Amino acid sequence: MSVGLFIIAFFTLGLDYDMLKNLGISIGILAVFILFRNIFTKYVFQLILKLSRKTPSDFFTQICLGFERPLGWAFIIIGLYVAMDYFPFIEQHNALFLKFLRSMVIILITWGLFNLSSPTTGILVSVNQKINNKIDLILLPFISRTIRVILIAISVSIIGQEFDYDVNGLVAGLGLGGLAFALAAKEAVGNLIGGIVIVTEKPFTVGDWILTPSVEGTVEDINFRSTKIRTFSQALVTVPNSTLANEPITNWSRMGKRRITFHLGINYKTTKDQITRVVDRIDQMLKTHDEVHPDTIMVSFDHYNDSSLDILLYFFTNTTIWAEHVKIKHEINLEIMVILEEEGVEVAFPSRTIYVTPQSNELLQTMGSFD
Repeated sequence: MSVGLFIIAFFTLGLDYDMLKNLGISIGILAVFILFRNIFTKYVFQLILKLSRKTPSDFFTQICLGFERPLGWAFIIIGLYVAMDYFPFIEQHNALFLKFLRSMVIILITWGLFNLSSPTTGILVSVNQKINNKIDLILLPFISRTIRVILIAISVSIIGQEFDYDVNGLVAGLGLGGLAFALAAKEAVGNLIGGIVIVTEKPFTVGDWILTPSVEGTVEDINFRSTKIRTFSQALVTVPNSTLANEPITNWSRMGKRRITFHLGINYKTTKDQITRVVDRIDQMLKTHDEVHPDTIMVSFDHYNDSSLDILLYFFTNTTIWAEHVKIKHEINLEIMVILEEEGVEVAFPSRTIYVTPQSNELLQTMGSFD
């Protein structure tokens, strides 16, 4: 049955032997280039990638990874062009066909550059390091998206001109449409302006620990509309830029030092000399501690509490990292315990003293006789 269909198609299309031969050659050429593509991506490209990773910089490796898939499709385009020399229905130099091929080449180049402009490829980070980190990390996503928009706009305009389309009219239409869209989307524009404010004022950057009335956590990403913050419970919170730009922001990551302050309550039985020695020894211990900031250290007998004599401790750690800060506080508390033990001073706890007079003692005995 399939042979009969082939014969019917053969006579219907009016194909002669030469046309069938050229069609077969054309299909064969395309199949060969598809085979070359598979060989290239599986063996040759992997060899190039392996050699590129041995270079001092990963710049060439990033370029290879960015153009991996576009290069694979380039074999298909070249195969189409070569095969079209034998294709019986369309000439190789057909104007529409050549415009299509040139457009495909433009798309592949744009595709590769689009991949390279991603903030995750490392190209932008490498360039930033080459210029000694003059670009803040928070700007990299903005720069990446801006480059991508420009690449797509240029690609579309070039392809439009390739097919004799009036790009100037399109640009004018986009300008009027953009104005109407901006008026209709005030909230989106507000978020965009809020993002620009955040980028220009730089109250935080990617990776900073911030606190706002809305959320507390680590900044993961900022885009044109919102900022993504990872909370300490590992929830991802997306805050509109317009909201974030109008809130007070505490950036804990930019602390030069981290504060520790508390009251140490000691027993009322502690003598004046013991208090003096304890205060002096704690003060000396803090001043000689390598992880305590030397500028502001305060240790003094502060006030009389209900159940204790309170000693104020006020100082800062050099590190601002929370885990290291807690560890230093732990070590200092243990050293304070040693000082108190050596001086014979007890830590106070809430207590109440009841004084019994002779009259109250007689009253208690009388009440006991009724039992």
